[in-house]
Amino acid sequence: MNRRTFTALVLVLGLGLAATPVLAKDKAPAPAPAPALSAVVNPDPAVDPDNILALDLSNGGRVLIRLMPQWAPGHVERIKTLTKEGFYNGIIFHRVIDGFMAQTGDPTGTGQGGSKLPDLKAEFNSLPHVRGSVSMARTDAPDTANSQFFIVFYPRFALDHRYTNFGRVIAGMDVVDAIERGEPPQNPTKILQASLLSEGKPRPAAPAPAAPAGPITADMLSNSKSN
Repeated sequence: MNRRTFTALVLVLGLGLAATPVLAKDKAPAPAPAPALSAVVNPDPAVDPDNILALDLSNGGRVLIRLMPQWAPGHVERIKTLTKEGFYNGIIFHRVIDGFMAQTGDPTGTGQGGSKLPDLKAEFNSLPHVRGSVSMARTDAPDTANSQFFIVFYPRFALDHRYTNFGRVIAGMDVVDAIERGEPPQNPTKILQASLLSEGKPRPAAPAPAAPAGPITADMLSNSKSN
C-alpha cells in the first residue's frame, strides 16, 4: 500500500468515525403512534352517568347522549360546563334540515351566537358521523366551535375529520326525528332542560299543546261585524 492510498484510507475512516455521532444525534426517535379511537359507545345510561347528557324537549320527549371525552376532551368539558350553568335551558333548535341534522346551542336563535367562553381548539377525529352522532358546529375557520352542536339524522361521512364528533344519542332518537324542521322552523322545538344524568334533575313538565281552533259560528260572525 503506497502512502497516498494509506493517507486516503485514513481520511475516509476518520471522516466516517467523526460523522457517525453527528448522524446519530440528528436522527430523532420515531413518535409513538396515537392510540386508535373506538367507535363503540356504551348504550347503558347507568354506566358513567356523569357523561350522559339529557335533553328534555318541548315536544315532550327526552334524548340521552353519551358524551365521549376519549374522542374530544375539550369539547365534552365545554358541553358539561355550559350544561351545569343552565346555558342550554330554553334554547331552540334553530336549524333543522330534513335528512341531515338538527342544530341548537345558540341563545340568540339565529345561528350567530354562542356563550361568553372563548372558542375551542378543534379536536377533529376519525370517528364517523353516523345516525345519532353529536358534533360541534363552527364557522369556516377550524378553531371556532363554542356552544352550538348538532345531531345527525342520517350518516354524513363528508363531515368526518372536519367537525369535532364528541358523542352519540343512546336513547330518544325518535324524539330527535320529531324536532320541527326549518331554517329557522316556524314553530321551533326547544330544549326545556339540559342536564347531566348524574345530577338527578327531575324532568320538566312539557307545555300543553295549543287547543285547536273550533268551528266559526254565525254568532261569532255577527259579533265580529258589530265590533
